[in-house]
Amino acid sequence: MTERPTSSQPSSRDASGPSDSTQPPLPPARFAYDRHTWKEIAHLLTNFPVSLVGFIYVVTVLFTSAGLTVTVIGFPLLAGGLMGARQLGKLERARARALLGVRVDEPSRLPLSGGKDGFFPQLWLALKDPVGWRTVLYDFIRLPWGVLTFVITLTSLFVLWPVLPFIARGLSNADRAMVRGLLSPSDELERRIAELESDRGVVVDTAAADLRRIERDLHDGAQARLVNLAMGLGLAKEKLLEDPDAAAEMVAEAHGEVKLALQELRDLARGIHPAVLTDRGLDAALSAVASRCTVPVKVTVDLPARPAEAIEGIAYFTVSELLQNVSKHSAAASASVDVWRRDDRLLVQVRDDGRGGARLDGGTGMRGLADRLGAVDGLFVVDSPDGGPTTVTAELPWRPRAAGQG
Repeated sequence: MTERPTSSQPSSRDASGPSDSTQPPLPPARFAYDRHTWKEIAHLLTNFPVSLVGFIYVVTVLFTSAGLTVTVIGFPLLAGGLMGARQLGKLERARARALLGVRVDEPSRLPLSGGKDGFFPQLWLALKDPVGWRTVLYDFIRLPWGVLTFVITLTSLFVLWPVLPFIARGLSNADRAMVRGLLSPSDELERRIAELESDRGVVVDTAAADLRRIERDLHDGAQARLVNLAMGLGLAKEKLLEDPDAAAEMVAEAHGEVKLALQELRDLARGIHPAVLTDRGLDAALSAVASRCTVPVKVTVDLPARPAEAIEGIAYFTVSELLQNVSKHSAAASASVDVWRRDDRLLVQVRDDGRGGARLDGGTGMRGLADRLGAVDGLFVVDSPDGGPTTVTAELPWRPRAAGQG
């Protein structure tokens, strides 16, 4: 008889542990790639169709325009092709930004005036556009690179997928270098031109707003008062023989109107450019502004010489506007104005111990001051926590006063 195993001797099934059927199923096989890797792969796979379109465009434009340069339409066609290449570059920068994370500034637009400067100067400006030519070079050399990256990436996706992230990163870095090298703005000068174009728009808008303000003040103030004065003198002239006493009273009223009109004109002239600023400089002009403030203001001006007239005027009107804000909105007990020079910068600082809460986006006044200073390479910083105090710092470039400006 065969001996049965006792309970002290575990069976082979017990020794091997639980049955395989009770273990959880293994997760399905998948690629352990993050979204950045997939974006790089997508960029490499789309290189071929995108580069093919760019190559066909460039070759068509260059050969067609080159063959037609013997006619009158060859050079305009080439100029139009370069402007179209700019749009291809814009699309490539957008694709690199979305898939490769490359942040490249957009080049400044061509300063075309719509034919106001003449056809040939505008044509020459378009023909020598460095952005357009570098985009043409980019699209011309990209076709073999697009074919290479497409083939390598597609093959690696099925054959070398364990090392595909490393391959994609290396190829994408080469793409990033091409985009930065050929599709970025030409240099710091071009970015500076773009900034100056923006600043020029701010200056034009500010000048137009100032002209509208002067026109409004003249129309609603001095002009209306002078019209009433003329009417009053006309009535006094008619009554001069009939009722001399009434005529004398009307002349006295007209005399008062003349005084008020003169005062309004002086205020308006002071708003345009005060005479005290021209004659005596910032110290005296800011002291005059501070004397009209409803809050006691201490003025300290420490300048070795007077700056250029334009810089001096901007500093004056900046302080004037800020002290008006102090009078109207700050509920302060005291304020101070400090002006000094540091290296090649003119610094203006206005402080008050009011309730604070001033913001650049709180109204057009502060924003307008910041835009005006930015148009001349200045800075405007507001530090105004709720509850105060408020410190506004304006920084302007120091420009020496030209001979003959006082």
